Amino acid sequence: MDIRHYRHSGLFYFLSVLIPWIAWLTAAWLSHAEYMGWASVFGFMGLIAPLIIALILILPNETLKRDFLGRLINTRAVPFKYLLVTLLLMPLSILAAQLISLLFGYSADQFQLRGDFTFTSGIFPVWFLLIMAPLIEELAWHSYGTDCLRNRFNLLNTSLLFALFWGIWHLPLSFIRDYYQSNLVESGFLYSLNFIVSLFPFVLIMNWLYYKTNRSIIVSVIFHITAGYFNEIFATHPMSKVIQTGLLLLISIYLIIDNKTFFINTLKFDLK
Repeated sequence: MDIRHYRHSGLFYFLSVLIPWIAWLTAAWLSHAEYMGWASVFGFMGLIAPLIIALILILPNETLKRDFLGRLINTRAVPFKYLLVTLLLMPLSILAAQLISLLFGYSADQFQLRGDFTFTSGIFPVWFLLIMAPLIEELAWHSYGTDCLRNRFNLLNTSLLFALFWGIWHLPLSFIRDYYQSNLVESGFLYSLNFIVSLFPFVLIMNWLYYKTNRSIIVSVIFHITAGYFNEIFATHPMSKVIQTGLLLLISIYLIIDNKTFFINTLKFDLK
């Protein structure tokens, strides 16, 4: 599939910021006015908006529709080694970060299962959002969003630009009471900054997996789910998440150096 068919990057990203921001700022006001039910509804509207925009751009075009459906249901083309990375990298990285944190005096209690969650999500169970949010997001980002950027930039710049966009995209969530991002803001500047910084190596690694697995949407979904789930399941100290970001940065730098042509070539449309 020639990704030059994915043309409307400006339209996609403009609407994918505008609509969620309107929905989430409305949700923020409602959450502080004690209308958490309605805040959850508007929160979900903002979450699903980029997927709807992507489908509007994809479904009228038979070429894009075939490409989307083929990448969504075809898992046989995923090499086993990349599947292992998809499943294991995020849980192993947070465990390694917790282990390193012990050297700095942090508690071994981090390895215990938490038993609850660090945030609430209104009328939706947290476990539901830990699965559905990555699924909905990646059905937008890796059905249309990533390829329309890759159509214009090399993979390195595509990943860096998307990580920057993703950080901006999340900002209104920090105003919704008791949501993950708002709790991060309350926990301190370092941990809020870490969330933004962590997006850059995370996106670089995820896009490396995405293109190495023949643009598999399912791989991106699974990788995203493991990131959120395993960062919640343990009683992880926030500083361990900072250490995890450092580990992921080292891995992403290694991948860029080891796959320089893959990341730097500007017009490389045969990405298999």
